[in-house]
Amino acid sequence: MREPVELRRKRILAVVHARGAVKVSSLAEELDVSPVTLRRDVEELARTGMLRRGHGVVRPVGEAGYTAAVPAARGREPEADQGAVALVVPERHSYLYETLHGARTALEEAGTRITLYIAPQAAGAERPQVERALAAGVRGLLIAPRWRSAAGEEADYGWLAGVGVPTVLMERRPRPGSALHALDSVCSDHWYGIHLAVDHLVSLGHRRLVLAARNDSPTARSIRAAFAEIAAARPEVEDWSVVLSSPNAGPGEPGAREPVPDLTALLRERGVTGAVLHGDEDALMLVQRLTESGIRVPRDCSVVAYDDVVAALGSTALTAVAPPRAEIGRAAAELLLHRLADPAGATGPVRRTELLPRLEVRGSTQELSHPAI
Repeated sequence: MREPVELRRKRILAVVHARGAVKVSSLAEELDVSPVTLRRDVEELARTGMLRRGHGVVRPVGEAGYTAAVPAARGREPEADQGAVALVVPERHSYLYETLHGARTALEEAGTRITLYIAPQAAGAERPQVERALAAGVRGLLIAPRWRSAAGEEADYGWLAGVGVPTVLMERRPRPGSALHALDSVCSDHWYGIHLAVDHLVSLGHRRLVLAARNDSPTARSIRAAFAEIAAARPEVEDWSVVLSSPNAGPGEPGAREPVPDLTALLRERGVTGAVLHGDEDALMLVQRLTESGIRVPRDCSVVAYDDVVAALGSTALTAVAPPRAEIGRAAAELLLHRLADPAGATGPVRRTELLPRLEVRGSTQELSHPAI
């Protein structure tokens, strides 16, 4: 799927806001965008007052010269980062870039220097970035590992538990009883987010539901487990199922791929009238496929997206569960600052904080007023 313009520009703003200043050429390479497209986006963002540009460099609005030492995404050694806090996030991850922006805002308000490390998509890519940050002398770490599979997540537990500086996980909740169970973390309550989606559909009269979800991140795995639990426990729900949202939505490990059923056929065969789709881009594509197959949204099938990064940009704006992405980053940064502030903060009890998503009701859901498909 071609990346929507608004999503690409959100990614540009997130990196510029995190870096403070970045070369246009480096930004194009880092975000895997053609230089021509990147320059066009930068010109438009500058025209609308969302960033500043000049002499091949872009900066956040209102910032004359940001001097924090920020390493390149892949491999360049940072300058001395003593006293800084490291932010480690996966590349090309618009959801977590909003979390990063929230963290950056809180750290800057506290006068804390920031270094940004963007991990490539390869398995285990976070560890070298963290080791580079530690070697540079950072005093704290905010990290959101990609963790495409449960096995990959488990593989990171040991080394991440022993980094030796105060660390807070963002939008990640390790397995109970694992080596990271006693590590500070701030994340969305995805069980509650799915509860909002199912409750909304049930309140509109929908009794046969499907979750078309990814399976390549901790969020995706939490959403799938929550939907199965909630749908099975609701007496109003007559039939439910969980399917993979696209061929590329799984962890990508040998033997791990799940079959991807034809959602149109599934809706017709099982009489489904309510669907929850994760994440936004897959949701928009699935809605397009339904429309092309003669299934009208929301008349024939009500749809709730999960993420709300670009859900509102479809030809039919999608009702969506909106996790508090930026607030997650802010809360994680504030918790890390608490740890760094004084000795009492460093030895206080571990905190596992959850923030509740909200439901944004738009045009893709309506009351069921006709028999199942």
